[in-house]
Amino acid sequence: MSHTAPTAPPRLGILGGGQLGQMLTLAAIPLGLEVAIFEQFADSPAARIAAHEIVGAWADPAAQAAFVQVSNLVTLESEFVEADILRALQRAGTTVLPRPDTVGRIQDKLIQKQTLRWKGLPVPPFAAADSPADLVAAGGWLGWPLVLKARRGGYDGKGNVLVNGPAEAEAACRALGWPERPLMVEQLIPFQAELAVMVVRGRDGECRAYPVAETVQREHICHQVIVPARLPESARDEATRVALAAAEAFDVVGMLGVELFLLEDDTILVNELAPRPHNSGHYTIEACETSQFENHLRAVLGWPLGSPALLRPAAAMVNLLGTGAAAPRGLERALAVPGAHVHLYGKRPSKPGRKMGHVTALGDSPEEALARALAAADTLEV
Repeated sequence: MSHTAPTAPPRLGILGGGQLGQMLTLAAIPLGLEVAIFEQFADSPAARIAAHEIVGAWADPAAQAAFVQVSNLVTLESEFVEADILRALQRAGTTVLPRPDTVGRIQDKLIQKQTLRWKGLPVPPFAAADSPADLVAAGGWLGWPLVLKARRGGYDGKGNVLVNGPAEAEAACRALGWPERPLMVEQLIPFQAELAVMVVRGRDGECRAYPVAETVQREHICHQVIVPARLPESARDEATRVALAAAEAFDVVGMLGVELFLLEDDTILVNELAPRPHNSGHYTIEACETSQFENHLRAVLGWPLGSPALLRPAAAMVNLLGTGAAAPRGLERALAVPGAHVHLYGKRPSKPGRKMGHVTALGDSPEEALARALAAADTLEV
């Protein structure tokens, strides 16, 4: 009788140890995956539950070598890992997904927008801004005010400056790190709503979209996610079409978060992309047949994709932002809200405005789900 040698489970390496890495790890454990977290500081939320923790600078060859030893497939929770670091890990003998070239093209917001426009996808009017003079010239055809952006590294409003006129051009450029840091400029878009679509794309090119979500931002930070977005079906269909096309445009493998603007005439424009699981998809853990985290793992491993369908007619998520409290307060009251699902990330320390957790609730309507999520979130201080 012949016996087949047992196959070792895949060893998954995750670059980054924050809440996204933590939720990826939680999704990996039931699938029999051994997880290694590579983070630049010790005791990250994800590392506390992973099989292996590598601490060091992502660019440090010794730390990279240790990481590759315990990982035969690497993915990431942050698109701010330099593409050259991903290429170095790939050269060391591990598979990296999403691909380094995909991450590199999305990291540079100018190249990101150029690629989308080249593929015929709708984006705000934009231009490179290599100097204050370029910014002033762009204002002549984009109109004032406009949005000046760092091409790399900005998130949650960091790396963006509103420029009201030519007199502010040099100060705005210097505030974002010019001349060392490359910049771009975009027309200020008067949108009626912000939307997000999570798309998963497999190694074989199979692509599936989660329901279109409506996001509520305050001071550039996402506070609420409401699913499905309360808009005409034609606008939802267009948002889904654009999001799926964006994943194809960049040859994404894994999750892609597609942030969109909905204009007053129901036109859709792409705001930004993130090649990873995304804050606007956290609701999928309880609300969908397959969470964004499990589907990201399925995609990068080459496994069949799961259904993104909602389990109930509607869902809502509310982010829990830090207040500086030494420990969470009000958890028991939040857990007493029927149908509320509380997630605390265990970040240290708590800082005002820092994303420290979230609450998800399901319902028969978006309004019912949001009311439940807010009832729990309003009792919590983190």
